[in-house]
Amino acid sequence: MKKTLLTLMCAISTIALMAQEAEEAPKPWKCTGVLGLNASATSLVNWAAGGNNNVTGVAFAKVRLLYNEKHLSWESNLDLEYGLSWVDQKYDKLQKSSDHLKFDTKFGWEFEKTWFLTASAAFQTQMDLGRHYPGDGTVGAIHSMILAPSYTDISVGIDWKKSVNGADFSVYLSPVAGRIVTAYVSDANNKKYTQEMLDGGVYGAGYDFRTHMQETNGTWKYDELNVKQYHNASAELGLNFKGAINYTYKDLKLATTVTLFTPYKWDKIEMYAFDNGAGVANYTKAEMETNKYDLSKAEYLGYRDNNRRFGNFDVDWAFMISYRFLKCLNVTLSTNLKYINGLKIEKELEDGTISSAERVQFQGVLGLGVGYSF
Repeated sequence: MKKTLLTLMCAISTIALMAQEAEEAPKPWKCTGVLGLNASATSLVNWAAGGNNNVTGVAFAKVRLLYNEKHLSWESNLDLEYGLSWVDQKYDKLQKSSDHLKFDTKFGWEFEKTWFLTASAAFQTQMDLGRHYPGDGTVGAIHSMILAPSYTDISVGIDWKKSVNGADFSVYLSPVAGRIVTAYVSDANNKKYTQEMLDGGVYGAGYDFRTHMQETNGTWKYDELNVKQYHNASAELGLNFKGAINYTYKDLKLATTVTLFTPYKWDKIEMYAFDNGAGVANYTKAEMETNKYDLSKAEYLGYRDNNRRFGNFDVDWAFMISYRFLKCLNVTLSTNLKYINGLKIEKELEDGTISSAERVQFQGVLGLGVGYSF
């Protein structure tokens, strides 16, 4: 009887120990993120310094899904943000203040501790029209729209990942990275995009599409006399680097990601001006040879160079810090910095002239509102 009781106690102890170990074993799936709505309002009465009453609201979601088991790792990130501002003025009362949709996922196999052979894919675009707001009753120029532009990155490379005291670090390098830039629009809009718009990553902010359009009875249509070729996509093969930090401490969350891309190409093309009988037009050397035009009778214009070549990096850096207090209130600071080679943005100078050049794009949003962290 004693032996039976002893055997039974040992069995129960073993089962309890195994159950405890099972409870303490880390779960393969982990989901974290921040959801929220920030708002601000400004009210002015007889304000000598000037300004307008305004209300701004920004909805955002940043979700991270992780899977880790044995030698396999899968990480996906979704980043959404959309903001509108109401301004108390005669024209352009409702204006878009922020808008982006980003999704990336990568699947890795751990061949050495903290080192992964990884396949990665990323996609980003926006969810609404982007336009200039002149504030004078005229129709503002459309800068961009959903899927115009959009960026799709597909790559294979090496990923180093490590977790230390609540912080997850990741450094990813891919020598085989493909980037597809699209400028899709529906036929109903009757709008298409030229190769020049796509070469710089599809010109988003600052590009006036009306330079290639004409207005008829209030409807904008493309002037085909000014645009010779239409394209809806551009593809590049290049080198991709991505670094990321995700940190969580109680109600504080921090996430930052920097992505660098440079194409494997040298886009400096010789250009010529040639009278083809219907007028003088600009041609590349390859187009001159294809059309069998006499190169000796053409005027050499030099190189067309939009800096889309190896060694010139496109930069995309996103940062967000969020703190939750009183269980449901969030204060968040998010910033976005971009620099795209070939993307020329117009800016009015002090003398009234318009300068078109590559520029650093920066957006910062500081908000207080309701939110949920998990």
